[in-house]
Amino acid sequence: MTRKIIIDTDPGQDDAIAILLALASGDALDVLGITTVAGNVPLPLTSRNARMVCELCGREDIPVHAGARRPISGRTVTAEHVHGKTGLDGAKLDEPSMQLQSRLAIEFIADQLRVHEAGEITLCCLGPLTNIAAFLTEYPDLKARIGRIVMMGGAYFEVGNITPTAEFNIFADPQAAEIVFSSGLDLVVVPLDVTHRLLLTPSRLQAFRDIGSRIGHTVADWAGFFERHDIEKYGSDGAPLHDPAVIAYLLDPTLFTGRYVNVAIETDSELTRGMTVIDWWKVTDRPPNAQVMGAVDTDGFFELLTERLRAFGDGADRRYRTGSEMTCRQAV
Repeated sequence: MTRKIIIDTDPGQDDAIAILLALASGDALDVLGITTVAGNVPLPLTSRNARMVCELCGREDIPVHAGARRPISGRTVTAEHVHGKTGLDGAKLDEPSMQLQSRLAIEFIADQLRVHEAGEITLCCLGPLTNIAAFLTEYPDLKARIGRIVMMGGAYFEVGNITPTAEFNIFADPQAAEIVFSSGLDLVVVPLDVTHRLLLTPSRLQAFRDIGSRIGHTVADWAGFFERHDIEKYGSDGAPLHDPAVIAYLLDPTLFTGRYVNVAIETDSELTRGMTVIDWWKVTDRPPNAQVMGAVDTDGFFELLTERLRAFGDGADRRYRTGSEMTCRQAV
C-alpha cells in the first residue's frame, strides 16, 4: 500500500535530492503534488527548481503550487551562501517547460485533504513551515484530516547551523514553527542531530556517479557544489545531506531512533530566535508534542538512497553517456 504525500519544499540541492528519492519510490509513496515556499532561495526560484527536478526525472505530471513569499513576520532569510544564486547551482539543467499551477499552495493542500480519506495524507516539510502554518490558520476545519507531518528542522545537541542556536528552517519563520508545534498534530522531526551524521563522503558521491545515469551524475554534481561550504564550516569529510532524511524515514523508519518529547520554539529573543527547545531529558512538565529523531543508520540511509536513485534507469542514458545534447554537466 502506497502512502500519499504532499512535499512542501524550498529547493535547494538537498531538497531536490529528497524529491527525487520520493519520485523514485512509487511502490511506497504517491506524491500528490509539490508546494513551494521561500527559504533556501526566494519563492520564484524554489518554484522553478521544483519543476526542474520533476522534468529531470520525467515526472511532468506532478503539480507544483507556489506558496508563501515571506515569513509570517520579520525579514526573509535565504541561503544562497550555501546553495548558490539559483538554489540548484552545481549542475546545468534546462529551464522548466512545466507550468506552475494557478492554485495557491494552501488551496492545493485543502483540496487534497477534502478528496482523500481523513488521515490518509502525510505532509513532508523540507523548508520553513510558513505554508503549513498558513494552512492551519486558514483551514482549521481541515486540520484533523492531516495524517502526519514529517519535517526536517530544528536541533538539540547540534544546536544551530544559521545562528549559534537555530537551524535554518525554523529560524527562517519561527512564528510558523510555533503554530505547527502547537497544533496537536502527529509530528515527526528529523533535526540536525540526525542529518549531521549523513555525510556526503567521497565514496558516497562516487556511488551516485557509478549509477551511470544522468540523474546519478546530477545528484553528485549538486552534492559536490553545496558540500564545499559545509566542509569548510564543519571541518568534516563531507557535507550533511539534510532533507532526504524525511523521505527515507517514510520509506524505512527502522533506520531512525528517537524520543517522544516536548518541543518549544523561541520566537522573540535576539540571541536564540528560532531555537528548538527540546526537552530531550524530560526535565519539565511540558507535555510531549513531537517524535524527535536522535540517531540514524548512516550506511543504511545511503544504501537506500543510492538504490532508489537507480530506479530511474539502468545507467543507459545515452545522451549523457555519449556527451551529445548533454544538458546536465558540472557548472563551472
